[in-house]
Amino acid sequence: MRTVAILSDKDGTAVGTTPKPTATAPPSRQGKKMISGHFTKDVHRQLKMLALEKDTSIQSLLSEALNALFERNNKPPIA
Repeated sequence: MRTVAILSDKDGTAVGTTPKPTATAPPSRQGKKMISGHFTKDVHRQLKMLALEKDTSIQSLLSEALNALFERNNKPPIA
């Protein structure tokens, strides 16, 4: 863990140190990358409603959609 000097004197003398927080991804996100896009609020609302109707998550719906795209383009469904 790295530490950061806390400076309060006019001459910049360190008067104490504190550990700098490190951001770590939860285990479920390790080794994964965020994929995103900008869509209208109507697209967002419809996706949320579909997830509720199917009792699933937006993440699962996006995974299903990506796999369908991959298969249509002769790629393995890996999402």
